[in-house]
Amino acid sequence: MSVPVFNGLNFSYWSEQVQFDLGVLDLDMVFHVEKPAAITDASSTKEKTHYKVWERSSRLSLMFMRMSIANNIKSALPKTESATEFMKFVKEHSQTVDKSLAGTLMSTLTTMKFDGSRTMHGHVIEMKNIAARLKSLRMAVDESFLVQFILNSLSSEYGPFQMKYNTMKDKSNVHCTVC
Repeated sequence: MSVPVFNGLNFSYWSEQVQFDLGVLDLDMVFHVEKPAAITDASSTKEKTHYKVWERSSRLSLMFMRMSIANNIKSALPKTESATEFMKFVKEHSQTVDKSLAGTLMSTLTTMKFDGSRTMHGHVIEMKNIAARLKSLRMAVDESFLVQFILNSLSSEYGPFQMKYNTMKDKSNVHCTVC
């Protein structure tokens, strides 16, 4: 399937892909149905079947998730009996990493400077990619802020361009409020 390797920095994307693939494989019951009561001698055939299907979903989902985790991270994760417990643990521990990464990305985005070492197009694309990564971490950057960050990243030789853009923006805002 198409599951990326979880590397500690891509939980949101990894989790989404894992759940999609498990759904396609019809193994995602464990994420949608509470764990049934343990089987006893008094359990009906229906209850026994339901428990076995849920247990199989959990076991195979857990194996599937563990197979898509980088080895250096896998060894630090606890052995759990349930795929839902495992996913919850990975999520909780990756949120602190996500917050740290989001802070680093936001800092990079707001302090980046165009130094001429690559094309202007490459510089803008890199800034857009950082904004996209922030969005995947649930920290969307408004397009108008992104444009302002890009303009602020330009050296003083682009001053006339920045002034022209700001003048056009101001005129369009006045025009829009009049309409």
